[in-house]
Amino acid sequence: MSRSAHPAGPRYADVLPEGHYTAPPADLNALDPKVWPLTTARSGAGSVSIGGLGLAELAEEFGTALFVLDEDDFRTRCRAWRDAFGPDADVFYAGKAFLSRAVVRWLTEEGLNLDVCSGGELSIALAGGMPPERIALHGNNKSSAELRQAIEAGVGRIVLDSFQEIVRVAHIADTLGRRQPVQIRVTVGVEAHTHEFIATAHEDQKFGLALAGGQAAEAVRRVLKLDSLELVGIHSHIGSQIFDTSGFEVAAHRVVGLLADIRDEHGLELPEIDLGGGLGIAYTPEDDPSEPHTIAKSLREIVSRECRGAELAVPRLSVEPGRAIVGPSACTVYEVGTVKELPGLRTYVSVDGGMSDNVRTALYDAEYSVSLVSRASDAEPMLSRVVGKHCESGDIVVRDAFLPADVAPGDLLAVPATGAYCRSMANNYNHALRPPVVAVRDGAARVIIRRETEEDLLRLDVG
Repeated sequence: MSRSAHPAGPRYADVLPEGHYTAPPADLNALDPKVWPLTTARSGAGSVSIGGLGLAELAEEFGTALFVLDEDDFRTRCRAWRDAFGPDADVFYAGKAFLSRAVVRWLTEEGLNLDVCSGGELSIALAGGMPPERIALHGNNKSSAELRQAIEAGVGRIVLDSFQEIVRVAHIADTLGRRQPVQIRVTVGVEAHTHEFIATAHEDQKFGLALAGGQAAEAVRRVLKLDSLELVGIHSHIGSQIFDTSGFEVAAHRVVGLLADIRDEHGLELPEIDLGGGLGIAYTPEDDPSEPHTIAKSLREIVSRECRGAELAVPRLSVEPGRAIVGPSACTVYEVGTVKELPGLRTYVSVDGGMSDNVRTALYDAEYSVSLVSRASDAEPMLSRVVGKHCESGDIVVRDAFLPADVAPGDLLAVPATGAYCRSMANNYNHALRPPVVAVRDGAARVIIRRETEEDLLRLDVG
């Protein structure tokens, strides 16, 4: 979808935007397993449960808006990725998708590593018990304080993103008497088929050192001259919400070419290659993501083929799924506040959340599904736009969806696939209070991130 400029937000005035649902689903009460957590079920009475607990009961106990995280779903996806890649590869969960101490404990128990990109994420990782050698630190502008924190903790790798950072990490490691393992993030000139704001491997962007013009090769030379740095591999990331591996094939070809150049110039074969993350999930029934074992098989074949062609030993492969693990594991539950019909256009259904708990729709036209979950309905489908309560016309949760025509104030709606980049990007616009995250499993619920209070807001306002 295009991002045409409009004072009230992108595509504000569209009535039937490109890509909207052309026809209502056959059954508005059906829950597509592609977009809902593993343990989701609708009872005979029509209410929806996750982890053996009704969403209506959870909403009554914990309030709305509310993130509900299916622990079994999360752990199952961790195991699927771990098993798909096997013991001779590394799976780093991308903490930026969603991170808490409980999640860190689950990751540790399921055998995954963790990728963090700030001092705050690193603090959560360490507090949750992740062994530091299983942590990687990313970021295009890591502060000296963050780098010192990581090196002192003994993180397993730091991904270098600039010439300045090479010097910065080397100096801190030398001061601390450490030899820090590092990778170099390389931009390989591959633009994944995704929104321009989340495609990250083309040269005109802030991440990494470009292969074009020899930046990456020069970074390798500089790192190898510094005794306090140990170059262990090359890192590449080509974008987000990717549904096929063709982009990875081009990226791997270019990264392996760099590995061959390093061997030829320096007599060194690096032991690791990290192809990043970015694999997509199903936000709507139309999305068709690949399974982890299919992705693993494809990436392994790509890297092995490229290494054979370059006469290189196959390095240890790393990947960084974040959204692909936590995205489908959670949904957001809202209460309907108002229903406003615009005859001949659509009906606006306002809920008690919005861009403060899910800014993705406003940021880059992200698409979501939505269902009535407090009851079943036999009413006719109604073209709807689910919107938030914030003072912005662009405050849209689900741009175009069909809901039952009898949706009314007090009903509960749930938006699935909100585990990634929703609570982690939540904000206090209009001084909204960020929602809690409740983990559910086997009929039990526990708060893993509590709801913010007005006291929290006032505590930060020092007057």
